[in-house]
Amino acid sequence: MATTHHQRGGSRPTLRNEDLDPAITEVSRKVIGCAIEVHTAIGPGFDQSVYENALSAALKRDGVAHTVGHEFPVQFAGQRVGSSRASMFVDDKFIVSVVADEREVSGFARSALRAQLRCADLGLGLIINFHRRRLKDGGLVRVLNPDKIESIRGDHGDHGDYDDYHDDDHD
Repeated sequence: MATTHHQRGGSRPTLRNEDLDPAITEVSRKVIGCAIEVHTAIGPGFDQSVYENALSAALKRDGVAHTVGHEFPVQFAGQRVGSSRASMFVDDKFIVSVVADEREVSGFARSALRAQLRCADLGLGLIINFHRRRLKDGGLVRVLNPDKIESIRGDHGDHGDYDDYHDDDHD
Protein backbone atom coordinates (compact mmCIF):
# COMPACT_ATOMS: atom_id res chain seq x y z
CA MET A 1 0.00 0.00 0.00
CA ALA A 2 1.51 3.32 -1.03
CA THR A 3 1.18 6.37 1.13
CA THR A 4 1.74 9.95 0.10
CA HIS A 5 4.22 12.20 1.80
CA HIS A 6 5.74 15.56 1.07
CA GLN A 7 9.46 15.83 0.43
CA ARG A 8 11.44 18.50 -1.28
CA GLY A 9 8.31 20.48 -2.08
CA GLY A 10 6.43 17.74 -3.91
CA SER A 11 3.94 15.04 -3.23
CA ARG A 12 4.74 11.53 -4.29
CA PRO A 13 3.79 8.07 -3.16
CA THR A 14 6.16 6.44 -0.74
CA LEU A 15 6.42 2.71 -0.50
CA ARG A 16 7.08 1.16 2.85
CA ASN A 17 9.19 -1.93 3.41
CA GLU A 18 6.05 -4.06 3.62
CA ASP A 19 5.31 -3.12 -0.02
CA LEU A 20 8.56 -4.74 -1.18
CA ASP A 21 9.51 -8.40 -1.50
CA PRO A 22 10.49 -9.54 2.03
CA ALA A 23 13.67 -11.19 0.68
CA ILE A 24 14.80 -7.86 -0.81
CA THR A 25 13.94 -6.02 2.39
CA GLU A 26 15.94 -8.49 4.49
CA VAL A 27 19.04 -8.27 2.28
CA SER A 28 18.81 -4.48 2.00
CA ARG A 29 18.76 -4.26 5.81
CA LYS A 30 21.95 -6.35 5.93
CA VAL A 31 23.60 -4.06 3.38
CA ILE A 32 22.58 -0.97 5.34
CA GLY A 33 23.87 -2.52 8.57
CA CYS A 34 27.21 -3.28 6.91
CA ALA A 35 27.37 0.25 5.46
CA ILE A 36 26.76 1.75 8.90
CA GLU A 37 29.48 -0.48 10.35
CA VAL A 38 31.97 0.56 7.62
CA HIS A 39 31.10 4.24 8.05
CA THR A 40 31.47 4.05 11.82
CA ALA A 41 34.83 2.28 11.55
CA ILE A 42 36.55 4.40 8.90
CA GLY A 43 34.40 7.56 8.65
CA PRO A 44 34.10 10.00 5.75
CA GLY A 45 36.97 11.31 3.65
CA PHE A 46 38.18 8.44 1.51
CA ASP A 47 37.88 7.62 -2.17
CA GLN A 48 34.81 5.73 -3.41
CA SER A 49 36.88 2.58 -4.08
CA VAL A 50 37.86 2.38 -0.38
CA TYR A 51 34.19 2.25 0.60
CA GLU A 52 33.33 -0.26 -2.14
CA ASN A 53 36.14 -2.54 -0.93
CA ALA A 54 35.23 -2.16 2.76
CA LEU A 55 31.51 -2.72 2.11
CA SER A 56 32.33 -5.74 -0.02
CA ALA A 57 34.49 -7.19 2.77
CA ALA A 58 31.69 -6.67 5.31
CA LEU A 59 29.11 -8.25 3.00
CA LYS A 60 31.38 -11.27 2.36
CA ARG A 61 31.92 -11.70 6.09
CA ASP A 62 28.13 -11.66 6.62
CA GLY A 63 27.49 -14.11 3.78
CA VAL A 64 25.70 -11.65 1.48
CA ALA A 65 26.21 -12.59 -2.17
CA HIS A 66 27.24 -9.63 -4.31
CA THR A 67 29.31 -8.54 -7.28
CA VAL A 68 31.44 -5.39 -7.27
CA GLY A 69 31.50 -3.39 -10.52
CA HIS A 70 28.70 -5.36 -12.13
CA GLU A 71 27.98 -4.41 -15.75
CA PHE A 72 24.38 -4.32 -16.94
CA PRO A 73 23.68 -4.29 -20.69
CA VAL A 74 21.81 -1.28 -22.08
CA GLN A 75 19.38 -2.17 -24.86
CA PHE A 76 17.68 -0.03 -27.46
CA ALA A 77 15.36 -1.39 -30.14
CA GLY A 78 16.38 -4.93 -29.26
CA GLN A 79 20.09 -4.24 -29.64
CA ARG A 80 22.79 -3.85 -27.05
CA VAL A 81 24.03 -0.28 -27.32
CA GLY A 82 26.31 -0.21 -24.31
CA SER A 83 26.58 -1.08 -20.67
CA SER A 84 26.18 0.54 -17.29
CA ARG A 85 28.41 -0.19 -14.29
CA ALA A 86 26.87 -0.54 -10.84
CA SER A 87 29.02 -0.26 -7.73
CA MET A 88 27.43 -3.49 -6.49
CA PHE A 89 24.79 -5.98 -7.53
CA VAL A 90 23.55 -7.63 -4.35
CA ASP A 91 22.06 -11.12 -4.13
CA ASP A 92 20.83 -10.88 -7.75
CA LYS A 93 18.08 -8.63 -6.35
CA PHE A 94 19.14 -4.96 -6.25
CA ILE A 95 21.79 -2.39 -7.07
CA VAL A 96 23.92 -0.44 -4.60
CA SER A 97 25.52 2.78 -5.78
CA VAL A 98 28.46 3.69 -3.53
CA VAL A 99 29.49 7.34 -3.56
CA ALA A 100 31.90 9.49 -1.58
CA ASP A 101 30.77 13.01 -2.42
CA GLU A 102 30.52 15.96 -0.06
CA ARG A 103 27.31 17.11 -1.74
CA GLU A 104 23.91 15.65 -0.95
CA VAL A 105 22.68 12.88 -3.22
CA SER A 106 21.35 14.75 -6.24
CA GLY A 107 18.27 14.25 -8.35
CA PHE A 108 20.64 13.29 -11.17
CA ALA A 109 22.14 10.47 -9.05
CA ARG A 110 18.63 9.21 -8.31
CA SER A 111 17.67 9.39 -11.98
CA ALA A 112 20.85 7.59 -13.04
CA LEU A 113 20.19 4.77 -10.57
CA ARG A 114 16.55 4.59 -11.66
CA ALA A 115 17.74 4.22 -15.29
CA GLN A 116 20.02 1.35 -14.22
CA LEU A 117 17.12 -0.28 -12.40
CA ARG A 118 14.97 -0.05 -15.51
CA CYS A 119 17.60 -1.54 -17.81
CA ALA A 120 18.21 -4.38 -15.32
CA ASP A 121 14.46 -4.87 -14.67
CA LEU A 122 14.98 -4.48 -10.92
CA GLY A 123 12.75 -2.82 -8.36
CA LEU A 124 15.17 -1.47 -5.74
CA GLY A 125 18.43 0.42 -5.57
CA LEU A 126 20.33 2.03 -2.71
CA ILE A 127 22.63 5.02 -2.91
CA ILE A 128 25.08 5.08 -0.02
CA ASN A 129 27.08 8.30 0.33
CA PHE A 130 29.93 7.59 2.73
CA HIS A 131 31.09 11.20 2.75
CA ARG A 132 28.20 12.28 4.98
CA ARG A 133 28.97 12.84 8.66
CA ARG A 134 26.17 10.39 9.54
CA LEU A 135 24.65 8.03 6.99
CA LYS A 136 21.17 8.58 8.36
CA ASP A 137 21.50 12.30 7.53
CA GLY A 138 21.05 11.90 3.78
CA GLY A 139 23.72 9.29 3.18
CA LEU A 140 21.25 6.44 2.62
CA VAL A 141 18.80 6.89 -0.23
CA ARG A 142 16.42 4.21 -1.42
CA VAL A 143 15.44 4.47 -5.09
CA LEU A 144 12.64 2.43 -6.58
CA ASN A 145 11.87 1.60 -10.20
CA PRO A 146 8.21 2.59 -10.55
CA ASP A 147 7.78 0.44 -13.67
CA LYS A 148 8.85 -2.71 -11.80
CA ILE A 149 6.94 -1.89 -8.61
CA GLU A 150 3.76 -1.10 -10.52
CA SER A 151 4.03 -4.30 -12.56
CA ILE A 152 4.38 -6.33 -9.36
CA ARG A 153 1.38 -4.57 -7.80
CA GLY A 154 -0.64 -4.59 -11.04
CA ASP A 155 -0.87 -0.79 -10.91
CA HIS A 156 -0.18 1.04 -14.17
CA GLY A 157 -1.01 4.65 -13.27
CA ASP A 158 1.56 7.44 -13.40
CA HIS A 159 2.76 7.99 -9.86
CA GLY A 160 5.93 9.91 -10.61
CA ASP A 161 9.28 8.90 -9.19
CA TYR A 162 9.77 6.85 -6.07
CA ASP A 163 12.59 7.50 -3.68
CA ASP A 164 13.24 8.14 -0.03
CA TYR A 165 16.03 9.94 1.69
CA HIS A 166 16.80 6.88 3.78
CA ASP A 167 15.54 3.46 4.72
CA ASP A 168 12.54 3.50 7.04
CA ASP A 169 14.27 1.52 9.80
CA HIS A 170 17.22 3.87 10.14
CA ASP A 171 15.59 7.21 10.92
